[in-house]
Amino acid sequence: MSVSARPEVRPAERAEPAGTAPQPDTWRTRLRRDWPLLVMGLPMVITVTAFWWLPTLGNVIAFQDYNPYSGGIFGSPILGFTNFQLLFSDPQFIRAVTNTLGITAFQLVFYFPVPIALALLLNSIMSPRLRALVQGVVYLPHFFSWVLVVAIFQQMLGGAGLLAQTLRQHGYQGIDVMTNSDTFLLLVTSQTVWKDAGWGSIIFLAALSTIDPNLYEASAVDGAGRWRRMWHITLPGLRPVIVLLLILRLGDALNIGFEQFMLQRYAVGSQVSEVFDTFAYFSGLKTGDLAYGAAAGLFKGLVGLVLIVAANRVAHALGERGVYSKS
Repeated sequence: MSVSARPEVRPAERAEPAGTAPQPDTWRTRLRRDWPLLVMGLPMVITVTAFWWLPTLGNVIAFQDYNPYSGGIFGSPILGFTNFQLLFSDPQFIRAVTNTLGITAFQLVFYFPVPIALALLLNSIMSPRLRALVQGVVYLPHFFSWVLVVAIFQQMLGGAGLLAQTLRQHGYQGIDVMTNSDTFLLLVTSQTVWKDAGWGSIIFLAALSTIDPNLYEASAVDGAGRWRRMWHITLPGLRPVIVLLLILRLGDALNIGFEQFMLQRYAVGSQVSEVFDTFAYFSGLKTGDLAYGAAAGLFKGLVGLVLIVAANRVAHALGERGVYSKS
């Protein structure tokens, strides 16, 4: 006598009793369900509100004759766009914007592709141990401060550095790259590449891991070589990430750093090292003219917003999603 096994009914498959209406998805229901996530996200919301959104309201001083000791924000007289008129007529401001945009354009051409190429090279390493070793070596400089990075380059390329001493030992004249204003653009770009290229390749490595390996196998069977597979499979797979990071980099065009240029300002002179952040520091914070510095910072934010919107529209025209979609 055989007894047929009764099929097990999982809890998710059990039918609800007849007449039971589904529970409405109200905000109270969602609160009872998601309150642990809200509690975990609350510290970050408080931090962003206290140190980002509330200080943003202080941009109103860009339109005032602001004096923190006699009236503050609510008691300082309104000047309208006077601070912006003074800003645009300041030769140092024009020089800072020109230097900043020039360095940004140069690094877009000679730095932005480096993390992509590095990610492709790391992805081609078959040995897991060797790949982990190389990744650890190229990631490490990202955690160095700019003080240490500039000090290392000083020991290598300074007047008493390794390069100059080697040239003197072989009968040549030593060179000091660290104080040469003509090569300052190459110097800061090489410092940025050495410090952040490895860290920037992480995003592209993550994007490479999402590409279907079957595409490579099928193309290899069809006779496609390594370069054809990279051109027709790898780069199209990386294109959305490349476009997204390029948009973000364009939006950050006036924000190329402060410490790196501040540390080398007196070695090469302000003519080539004055960038937007150092200008805002010396013209606003150091002189005490906070309204003038706020006007410079507000202009920087508006330019970044315009560049992001323009670059995002170009991305939409090319068929990419960009930072945000049209809908």
